[in-house]
Amino acid sequence: MVIESARDKQRSGVIDQLSGPADIAVSLPVDRQAGAWLHISSLPSPFGIGDIGLVAHEFIQMMSAMDLRVWQFLPLGPVGYGNSPYQPLSIFAGSEMLIGIDSLIRDGFVDEQETRELSALPKDQTHYAALIPLKTRLLDTAAGRFSERASTSQRQSFEQFVAQHDSSWLHSYAQFRVLKLMHDEKAWPRWAPQYVRRDSNALRSLDESAAAAIHNYKVQQFWFHSQWLELRQVARENRISLMGDVPIYIALDSADAWVGPELLEIDSEGNPTCVAGVPPDYFSADGQLWGNPVYDWQYHARDGYTWWVDRIRTAFRQVDMIRLDHFRGFESYWAVPSDAETARDGKWRQGPADDLFRVLKNELGELPLIAEDLGIITDEVRAFLSRWNFPGMKVLQFMVDDEHFNPDSIIHNSVCYTGTHDNDTTVGWFRNGLAEGASGDELARRKAIVLANIGGKAESIHLDMIRFALASSARLCMIPVQDLLGLDSDSRMNTPGTTDKNWCWRLPDLDTLRCGKFATNLREWIAASGRAGSASEPEGN
Repeated sequence: MVIESARDKQRSGVIDQLSGPADIAVSLPVDRQAGAWLHISSLPSPFGIGDIGLVAHEFIQMMSAMDLRVWQFLPLGPVGYGNSPYQPLSIFAGSEMLIGIDSLIRDGFVDEQETRELSALPKDQTHYAALIPLKTRLLDTAAGRFSERASTSQRQSFEQFVAQHDSSWLHSYAQFRVLKLMHDEKAWPRWAPQYVRRDSNALRSLDESAAAAIHNYKVQQFWFHSQWLELRQVARENRISLMGDVPIYIALDSADAWVGPELLEIDSEGNPTCVAGVPPDYFSADGQLWGNPVYDWQYHARDGYTWWVDRIRTAFRQVDMIRLDHFRGFESYWAVPSDAETARDGKWRQGPADDLFRVLKNELGELPLIAEDLGIITDEVRAFLSRWNFPGMKVLQFMVDDEHFNPDSIIHNSVCYTGTHDNDTTVGWFRNGLAEGASGDELARRKAIVLANIGGKAESIHLDMIRFALASSARLCMIPVQDLLGLDSDSRMNTPGTTDKNWCWRLPDLDTLRCGKFATNLREWIAASGRAGSASEPEGN
């Protein structure tokens, strides 16, 4: 089987892939393709959360059988505030919660009976409050066994992994996680002063007193990166391209901000002077107050954007293409005073724009980036996007309820979505979203406009939207799995501007997607839309 061959190859040569070349050759697909959007945490799993283990391999194989050629997911970092992937504790580390337990059982670091508490967690939702302490304890136990139970090749691979990454991010990340635990998970500006200012004597003492805990975090990162490369090999063997997601901002409560406060507009005590967000828009009448500190772009320019080059290079070592979140923020960004109660009090500031992307191209070559160009898009932002010829996003839920909708506005150099992780499902949107601010005749009129624009029916709205997206001129058509299955608002992934019940939805099993009639219909639709051409194998490592 494909999974077995990929696993065997990976175990024999993991460190060669972990080291990798400095630059990775990747590219956007040339022919029209279709793909699925599903975050890894939403995969079915017996261990409380979807992960990058064998079920992810199985999902890739199933995608390939249905002629879906691109898998898009959310950021992969360890989640922080509100369990949001867009507030990671590190932009270089992988989420320990996504480590596949099946691989650890296979390699003898975990006994099956030790997974019983995880297996008792709900299967339809990720309950982070229960999951995180249970899985953390299990991973700590497993990592503590590494020196004793690891094979010689595993130990050698781990040592090389540490040698490659320790000075750039790995050691500081492990210190950060240990210190967060010591300070009851408080954000680093609220730690003891010697740790806030990264006193060298205090950190040396920490390295000695917490050596075992620091080592365990490094082992877990080694497991994440090793398992990710197994997954990427399976994707290559099945002709699936992986699309990652790079948030424009980093979290204040992150190893990145703790190590590099000069990157951000924060004071000597770690407090932001301005925070990021967006003005009032479709999602929120008060705008969105994200709370991330904004960048000190003058510092980045003086430094030649070195940090950004490292960040994007690292991302392309994991994936074949990137959705660059909040692309318009690179042209101009909404900065809100840190003491403001809503995002209404912000103002626009000039971003780095072309200067940054010239450096990225010079250092990394052609950039297979997809620009998240939603929200308030000015002529300046459109010109910026045009100069770089990055595909933008076309989200049908934002388009097809307009009586003046023109299908020709979905150009080839774009990615067409029925909806995104920030939208309701298509079924939920049609039932509930169109009703916002409307009732009676107005609601009926809106629904009639949608159905006329896509040539569909109310009872098959999700299927009709999918077929419409597939038939568009866009080079990529990306479909959330919730829309493939016709799920309602209970399966929504995120509601912007809120912190409750987000990022938790999970697919109960793969059988529904695998069923013959559904898979056959989807293949037929993809073929009819001219998106079934054989995908070339993604280049690079």
